[in-house]
Amino acid sequence: MGGMSELWVFAGLIVLGQFSPGPDMVLLTRTALRDGSKAGVETALGIACGLTVHSTIAVGGVAVAFQRYPALRRVLQWVAAIYLLWLAYGMLRTAIAGWRAGGIRQAALKENAHPAFVRGLLCNLLNPKAALFLAAVCAPFLAGTHPVWWPYAIWGVVVGLGVGLWSLWVVLLQWRPLRRGYDRAAAWIDAVFGMALAALAVALVSAA
Repeated sequence: MGGMSELWVFAGLIVLGQFSPGPDMVLLTRTALRDGSKAGVETALGIACGLTVHSTIAVGGVAVAFQRYPALRRVLQWVAAIYLLWLAYGMLRTAIAGWRAGGIRQAALKENAHPAFVRGLLCNLLNPKAALFLAAVCAPFLAGTHPVWWPYAIWGVVVGLGVGLWSLWVVLLQWRPLRRGYDRAAAWIDAVFGMALAALAVALVSAA
């Protein structure tokens, strides 16, 4: 029973971390609002696949590489910042096109060549803070004596909650009044999301 209690506590921490403001949440929310549930779920699955890598690293203890080799972390932060700025550029370009069209949603405007799944995967995979967060949260729960299945349970909680809760978030964002509100103010909302991603990129570089 103690083991299950620990898993519940761990799950609660993971939920708080996954739903805190960050690149993944900004990208997922905007994709689900603009492109619908299919693209939103694809983005969520891409983020979850990135989490699979990060959680494997965290559970395997390889995340100490960031501590031993600070240059590796800095390089990854710069790469992540550049990618976030590229995503922000696409959103701001869409917003400007919407303003020029008198606020009409520009559904046909292609922001970049990456499908939703790849955008979600790269957004999560290139974020070193995701790896550091998981390493910090997982470490106390992996310390001490546990059954053989325990690391797999920790890994399953991270990935399972990522897929399940983010997909649920996508479904909730399809609420018709919310979608209609987005369609009416798409250009302004895209601009806000674009500036949010740009701000997160700047924060990543500042912390490098």
